[in-house]
Amino acid sequence: MANDAISTVPTAIRNGNTKRKAMIRIPATKMTERVVDILVEEGFIRDAVKHRHNDGKDFMDVSLKYFGKKRNPYIAVTRRISKPGLRVYLDRRQIPKILGGMGIAISSTSHGLITDREARHKKIGGEILCHIW
Repeated sequence: MANDAISTVPTAIRNGNTKRKAMIRIPATKMTERVVDILVEEGFIRDAVKHRHNDGKDFMDVSLKYFGKKRNPYIAVTRRISKPGLRVYLDRRQIPKILGGMGIAISSTSHGLITDREARHKKIGGEILCHIW
């Protein structure tokens, strides 16, 4: 696992979509669990199940979603915005709409990890973690 726990989710999803895998396995932390929960709520991935390995480490099995005969992935692009070397914080008025509302931006706020729509509705800003569309 890399030092940056948040970037493991978009990277694992991107790699799984490239290989057209039905299921991927990622390490489970509170942050990665919440990011995956948001993706399930928004309909980008099918399902996620948390398991405990024999050595005591938690991981999640994430079922990816595809459409059409060619199995095109629902998630076309995952982009990490705020990185450990350069944090990106935005005010509630600066939070972007991703593809006119078709995609989402996941933000870390005082209310936890939420989507860009929720942040605008609650009128709060925070650290923009990633864009997904």
